[in-house]
Amino acid sequence: MRIISWNVNGLRANVKKGGFDWFLNELPDIYCIQETKAQQEQLEDGVRSPAGYFAYFDHSKGRKGYSGVAAYSKIKPDLVSYGLGIEKYDQEGRFLGLFFDKDQLKLGMEKLAVLNIYFPNGGGGPDRLKFKLEYYDEFLKYINKLKKKGYEIIFCGDVNTAHEEIDLARPKENEENTGFLPIERAWIDRVVAEGYVDVFRHFHPGVKDAYTYWDMKTFARDRNVGWRIDYFFATPGVLAKVDKSRILDEIMGSDHCPIDIIVR
Repeated sequence: MRIISWNVNGLRANVKKGGFDWFLNELPDIYCIQETKAQQEQLEDGVRSPAGYFAYFDHSKGRKGYSGVAAYSKIKPDLVSYGLGIEKYDQEGRFLGLFFDKDQLKLGMEKLAVLNIYFPNGGGGPDRLKFKLEYYDEFLKYINKLKKKGYEIIFCGDVNTAHEEIDLARPKENEENTGFLPIERAWIDRVVAEGYVDVFRHFHPGVKDAYTYWDMKTFARDRNVGWRIDYFFATPGVLAKVDKSRILDEIMGSDHCPIDIIVR
């Protein structure tokens, strides 16, 4: 089973840049995208319901052209969840959960949750940083509850924080900037301590210059001055079945690039 995750920075713009054609050519089993910036009715039929896929969308309930996530799956989930179940955190359309049982996936797992999240950015003042940290805390509570219910978990998306110095090109210059603040990085430490594994770093522990986001205004991608802020995290039961974890940095169409994992 191949899963791709990509912050497309506007699904309609990404379609025009060929990103959706790339997805249809790759044909992953599950495709999770973030920052769609669109409501379902604003999308073309082929994007809203591509052949061979079950499609699910969550969008911002207040601000149009903002946030949003979508997931496409060849296998129909047993259950789909739209949010953490807390209105304050679900208004911005940041969460989709796809839940599968063992008969659907045939991977030897009793139950699997694939969670697609566009975590808040902490920029824009102290209120947004507070919102981001609160969202982080509620999300960790959510996945820990799932784990207690017997779910193996994969969560992916734009976490909006680089974990370690190796995960961004200029760590010293960004120590006081959101996305690399000690308090943000400490949350990822907690995630790891709770038993969720950063899949890319597990397979590529010492690899440098591996980034998933670049500032377009400064042409940072041309110089590979980037950040690794897009992740797959997995429980150990899933990790044991992962074959590959890659950053597909040759794929254009957004200020982020796609990432993928292959589970067998």
